[in-house]
Amino acid sequence: MKPLTLPLIKNDPSLKPYERVIQNRLQHTLVKAFDFTHGKKKLSDCFNGYLYYGLHETKAGWMFREWAPNATNIWLVGDFSDWKRKDEFRLNRIENGNWEIELPKNAVKHGDLYKLHIEWNGGFGERLPTHVRRVIQDEQSKVFCAQVWNPLPYKWKHNPLKRVENPLIYEVHIGMSSEEPKISTYNEFRENVLPRIADLGYNMIQMMAIQEHPYYGSFGYQVSNFFAVSSRFGTPEELKALIDSAHELNIAVILDVVHSHAVKNELEGLAKFDGTSIQFFYEGERGDHPIWDSKCFNYGKNEVIAFLLSNLKFWLNEFRFDGFRFDGVTSMIYWHHGMGTAFTNYSMYFDGLQDEDALTYLALANQVVHETNPEATTIAEDVSGYPGLAAPLSDGGIGFNFRMSMGVADYWIKLIKEKSDEQWHVGDLYHELTNKRADEKTISYAESHDQAMVGDKTIIFRLLDKDMYTSMSVLTPSLLVDRGIALHKIIRLISLATAGNGYLNFMGNEFGHPEWIDFPREGNNWSYHYARRQWSLSDDKLLKYHFLNDFDKAMIHLIKQHNAFAFQPFAIVQNTLDQTLIFKRGELVFVFNFNPEKSFTDYGFQIDEGSYKILLCSDDTQFGGQNRVDTNLEYFTNRENGKPTLKLYVPNRVGMVLKKV
Repeated sequence: MKPLTLPLIKNDPSLKPYERVIQNRLQHTLVKAFDFTHGKKKLSDCFNGYLYYGLHETKAGWMFREWAPNATNIWLVGDFSDWKRKDEFRLNRIENGNWEIELPKNAVKHGDLYKLHIEWNGGFGERLPTHVRRVIQDEQSKVFCAQVWNPLPYKWKHNPLKRVENPLIYEVHIGMSSEEPKISTYNEFRENVLPRIADLGYNMIQMMAIQEHPYYGSFGYQVSNFFAVSSRFGTPEELKALIDSAHELNIAVILDVVHSHAVKNELEGLAKFDGTSIQFFYEGERGDHPIWDSKCFNYGKNEVIAFLLSNLKFWLNEFRFDGFRFDGVTSMIYWHHGMGTAFTNYSMYFDGLQDEDALTYLALANQVVHETNPEATTIAEDVSGYPGLAAPLSDGGIGFNFRMSMGVADYWIKLIKEKSDEQWHVGDLYHELTNKRADEKTISYAESHDQAMVGDKTIIFRLLDKDMYTSMSVLTPSLLVDRGIALHKIIRLISLATAGNGYLNFMGNEFGHPEWIDFPREGNNWSYHYARRQWSLSDDKLLKYHFLNDFDKAMIHLIKQHNAFAFQPFAIVQNTLDQTLIFKRGELVFVFNFNPEKSFTDYGFQIDEGSYKILLCSDDTQFGGQNRVDTNLEYFTNRENGKPTLKLYVPNRVGMVLKKV
């Protein structure tokens, strides 16, 4: 009997030639799930390794377990053993490559430092446990150690949130969130930054760099300890308090989870943990990422799948994260990691260069996350456009709730770099901003942390360049700065207004944070000068940054208030010569004039009959504009050629939002 055509293919007939591949992928996922469940329990019930492995207090004392199939001997060494191998701290081998030891209550105590001493045939090494939950670095030696962590349990004050249907995401890095040139903390972020996010109107925080990583400058993307909260920023309890406070403000918190690769470090991470290179990672060249200089997980190995899926449950259950943004999905699902590939046609998604085990893992991950917390949100960071990532598994997809619309940010960079204002084609612009898979939900953004990194430039820095340093005072006139501020506002407004189902902003970009991000490193004399956020710039009414901050707040609140994402945008006017673009989304009408010189009087377009009020105008003086539009007026349609037509004054480089009265 011929299998039924999957909804994914019905929704996109271009996938029909690849139906067999998609059907086989789905079948492979179902078979793998059955390998774990045997049809007797939920998939999520199979992955509780975080409760089994590592150090846990019991009624009788302590239990420690580890998975190291190639090991011949394992000892716990630490403060409690004078850092010597002692028989009373030697683990016993049990089944399936596992080791364990039971200790009395007084054997270890809260705060003790420890490691594992592992021996294998032909060698030995010091390692940190695979499921360690607390790792700290000695300030002098820079050596990382596991730490016994057993404080009083955190008492949650607020319930987890319902799923955010349309995420307005504020992307954050805790460490660089202070004004001071230092590493900030969970507590400082909770007290100083969280209220700012709530005031701006964002309803979701995406936290970077939470999983422990040995090199601060990696932005958290070279993870060593997947179950450990980065101790640079504080304790696990302080992170819980931060998440709890966000929930009090009705702000969801998702983890930027890194399951696409792992750091190569052996002393801190998983590499050659038991003396072999294949315990967690692919063998040979496939086990090494050629660009990131990191290790690639073997997603075909059940023990690795169990490790990673247990990790997701850990963050959901122990910290009440509201979901995940999965980093590096493109790198995971292609053997070539997406390098040097333009993905110009569908055949490139199904040409045999895909890691089917990675695709299966991602599908299982989404199932486990949504079984563990049905209200959780999952977002895929994929630059390739792989079809079905954000489609349900039952439809033939992978199961993410959303995918990042990464091409939008790339488009803005290319446009600003390569074309003058006069060459901006509004038809192309509208197409690029709205070109999304109709059956998958997307998150759009004008820029993220990627564009803020050293070696790249934020939108505002591209627009202002050196004038950022000399002409941001409200007392200093500058045509270049006026242009930059005007474009910054309408670029962000149109990116938000055309976003598929959600929007993202990296912290500080909303007010045009100057310069770049550069973490302490040898090349900058280990300076924190560029690894911080200068919030005071947006608070100073004598500087123009506050105009951008106030505009961002106004547009975010407007989109939320009118539930604009519940509707799809549709164009009314795309006038290439005028460089005007007008479209409607729900009850909101968006009017943009990208023309660098021409303003238009009585600019007419057909619209529903009635009267209209301007709800937001980027040219208002409160947003650093020239106040050329009277937002107090009520605008009435007139009939021209028998059709209702609205006429407006539309100044150059201005964006407006109207609503029918």
